[in-house]
Amino acid sequence: MLPSCVVPMLRRASFAVLPTLLVFGMSIAPSAMAQSIQGNSDSDTPVAVDTPSTSTFDNFSSSADALSVAKDDLVAPSAAGQYSDRYGRRHSDRWSRIAIEAGGGANAPTSDSSSYITWGGNFTVGGGYALNPHISMLAEYQFIDDKLPGRIISEAGADGGHAHIWSLTLSPVVYLFPKRKNDVYVTGGGGFYRKVTSFTDPTYAEYCDYYYCGITTVNQVVGHFSSNQSGWNIGAGFTRKLSDGRTRIFAEARYLSIDTPAVTTEPNGLGTTTVAAGTKLVPMTFGVRF
Repeated sequence: MLPSCVVPMLRRASFAVLPTLLVFGMSIAPSAMAQSIQGNSDSDTPVAVDTPSTSTFDNFSSSADALSVAKDDLVAPSAAGQYSDRYGRRHSDRWSRIAIEAGGGANAPTSDSSSYITWGGNFTVGGGYALNPHISMLAEYQFIDDKLPGRIISEAGADGGHAHIWSLTLSPVVYLFPKRKNDVYVTGGGGFYRKVTSFTDPTYAEYCDYYYCGITTVNQVVGHFSSNQSGWNIGAGFTRKLSDGRTRIFAEARYLSIDTPAVTTEPNGLGTTTVAAGTKLVPMTFGVRF
C-alpha cells in the first residue's frame, strides 16, 4: 500500500504527461507512414500484380485467328461467289472450266496434194473442259471449203468444182505458259472426216429482190463423189489474254492428214476423174477462246 500522500501526486503527474505524449505521437505518425511506404517502394521484392499469363494471351490470339479464318471462309465466298486456284485465276463455280472456241481462216495444200485440191477457207467451232490451267480437252467441228485444180475439172468435163470437208475430232490443247498474258500452245487430235468432191456447171436461175425479178447464172452441182474416213492433225499456236483474264485470242497452224482413198470414177456421167489417195492440208485459223 502506497502512502496516502503519494496518490494525489501521481494523479497530478499523469494529467501533465498524457497530453504531452498524445501531441508527440501525432507528430511522428505521418513521418513513420511515409518511411514505411518509401521502404516498400525501394525494396527489391516485386509487388504481386494479378496479370494475365502468356498462355492466356496465346489462347486469345489463336481464338481470334480461328474466328478470322472462319469469317473469311463463310463471308468471302458468299459475298463474291468466287474462289482462286493456285494459279491465281478467279472462278465462280465448276462452269468456269468449260472451254469454248470459234474461229476461221485459210487452208493451204501440201505439195503432194496440190494436184487435186487447192486453196480455200475454213470455219471451226469447239467446246470442252479445262482439266487444269495447262491442258484443255476440246471436241471440234471444222468445215473446209477448197477449190479443185483445173486438171481434175477438165477431166470431168465440168466448168468448176470444189471439195468440202467436215470433221468431228477430239483435240487436247496444252498451254506452255498459262500464267502469262502471251502464251504458246501445242495441239493435235483425230477423229471422223467426210470429204465430198463436187463438179459444177453454170445454169440459169431466177432471182428476185425488193424491186424486180430477173435471170442470173449460178453454179449448180452436176456430179460428185464422197468418202468417209479417219484423219488426224497436229499443230501449234499463239494466244493472248484480253483484259478480263479469261478470253483469249489465238492464231494457229496445223498439219492435217485425211485417209481418203484413191478414186477413179465418172461422177454422174461426167468424164473419168482420177484422184490419188490421201488429202493433206495446212489449215491456218484465227479466233477466240473462252
